[in-house]
Amino acid sequence: MCGIAGILSSNPSLVSLSRLEQMSTAIAHRGPDGADHRLYNNGSAGLAHRRLAIIDLSNAAAQPMEYLQRYHIVHNGEIYNYRGLKHTLQQKGYQFLNQSDTEVILAAYDCYGPQCLQQFEGMFAFAIWDTKEQQLFAARDRFGEKPFFYFRDEEQFLFASEMKALWAAGIPKEVDETMLFNYLTLGYIQHPGNAGRSFYKNISQLPARHYLLFDLPSKQLELHHYWDIDARHTDHDITTEKAIERFSELFTLSVSNRLRSDVPVGTSLSGGLDSSSVLATMQPLTNKPVHTFSAIFPGFERDESKHISTVAHHLGAITHDVQPSAKDILNLFEKVCYHQETPFQSSGTIAQFMVFQLARQHGVTVLLDGQGADETLAGYHKYYLRFWQELGRTNPALQRQEMAATQKLGIDTGWNWKQDLAGRFPSFADSFLIRSKAREQKNQPDLPGSFTEAFGTSHFARPHIHSLNGMLYYNSFLNGLEELLQYADRNSMAHGREVRLPFLHHQLVELIFSLPPSFKIRNGFTKWILRESMKEKLPEPIAWRKDKTGFETPQAQWMQLPDVQDYAQEAKRTLVNKGFLKRSVLDKKIQPLEIHAAENFDWRYLAAGTLLR
Repeated sequence: MCGIAGILSSNPSLVSLSRLEQMSTAIAHRGPDGADHRLYNNGSAGLAHRRLAIIDLSNAAAQPMEYLQRYHIVHNGEIYNYRGLKHTLQQKGYQFLNQSDTEVILAAYDCYGPQCLQQFEGMFAFAIWDTKEQQLFAARDRFGEKPFFYFRDEEQFLFASEMKALWAAGIPKEVDETMLFNYLTLGYIQHPGNAGRSFYKNISQLPARHYLLFDLPSKQLELHHYWDIDARHTDHDITTEKAIERFSELFTLSVSNRLRSDVPVGTSLSGGLDSSSVLATMQPLTNKPVHTFSAIFPGFERDESKHISTVAHHLGAITHDVQPSAKDILNLFEKVCYHQETPFQSSGTIAQFMVFQLARQHGVTVLLDGQGADETLAGYHKYYLRFWQELGRTNPALQRQEMAATQKLGIDTGWNWKQDLAGRFPSFADSFLIRSKAREQKNQPDLPGSFTEAFGTSHFARPHIHSLNGMLYYNSFLNGLEELLQYADRNSMAHGREVRLPFLHHQLVELIFSLPPSFKIRNGFTKWILRESMKEKLPEPIAWRKDKTGFETPQAQWMQLPDVQDYAQEAKRTLVNKGFLKRSVLDKKIQPLEIHAAENFDWRYLAAGTLLR
């Protein structure tokens, strides 16, 4: 886990050690354990690296790393299956000088070329400079856990883990007004129709599950898609017993691989099913109490303290907690904005920032976390509607049975005649939704007409989704999960911590998407196969929790406080002065809403205005 940066140019005056050092310094928080930067090919290429030492703490594993006197790499992330892959490469005659996973990447690239990516199980963003071919090979992991931004013009190609490193190298910092329009109206920081687009003009991001090749002599750039999932085909022949067995095997393997570390490992714990499942699987593999880190909110109706305590006591964990407050919003907001580089959807991002800060205070460098389960296993209540709509077309009897089971559990899904009609005519419903969202965007009353006219073309782009698996694919790969992964990456790396996500083992996700919808939702319970696999390891009130709390803070309460409202008012004033909001917005009272409220406009104004101040 580290920070990476680089410059390529046929003009050596643009590739200097001082410029690389400026880029490296801008992301020093990502790697507090070491730094180096080097030039290659008579100064036409340069690489910089900030090291967070996790595997092989020796100097032999420092980067930039050389291999076969030809390849030079800077790597951010972890290849969890590097030991088995290293053994395979040794049988092919490859030799190794250290115990790192990074050297395995280099040997695999020499052996397999770009197809080496098919061999890797992990989270990564890396760049390999080939001094012989004068070509850069860069790749990003399947889910987008690790970031990779780049800038390109006629004279140079620059890349880095965070955009602030590009800005440090002199790349202009200009907000993309279209992306800002998207955020203010819909709350997105991603562009569902263009995964390579960033929040800033002239800066692109390498999309997840892609690699790029940049040839310096010709200045040609190629992007290639190396992995995907087909959400349309499911295995209807698999038995329930076999599915649960295979799920448990892959999840345990994933957790086991993510425990590989030469520094202390702990876990985040929210009290929900996902983080509790990670802890329950970790505990017997570690043979010692696991340190857990949580954010709690005593007195808040959705505080998870009781559930955290239940799980921790059952599994013998050592708990640590932090209690974020409204004061922390005021004290930390600009710092979190600095690290995130884009607006964020809620105060939950600040609470998460404080959890990783807590881990640093207790000397735990690596944390496992439960992110990814809700998007792949249908954990949100909105997935009931898509599931029932699909059943209405394919199995009406099972639809009635599932709806009754959910109602018996006391879960309010919001199902009505409109949802039923949408299920009967899915293509029409999707088209109607897209048009409706476009109207909402264009008719947002707080935005000036000039801003809307210039940048308000509809950006609610999504494919027609007629199945639960299709909806899960959309949220896992096109719009949703990667945004949460960004928050986790920037918040953890702000404190020099590494976060690992067992639910994002790609073979596990492939299995999940191959299963029929009834393995995700059954008898009224979401994430059914996970619950079944964990029911003997977790207390029953945790394994079969009916409520869905998520990572929630008392945001509505905090937004009512005068100091916070004054802070939010100044943020709105910034957006007004820049022409992004009407001046009349300053006369409107701030609406304190809960963290997941659909029209949380005042929070968006607070986040965007603070970022742009």
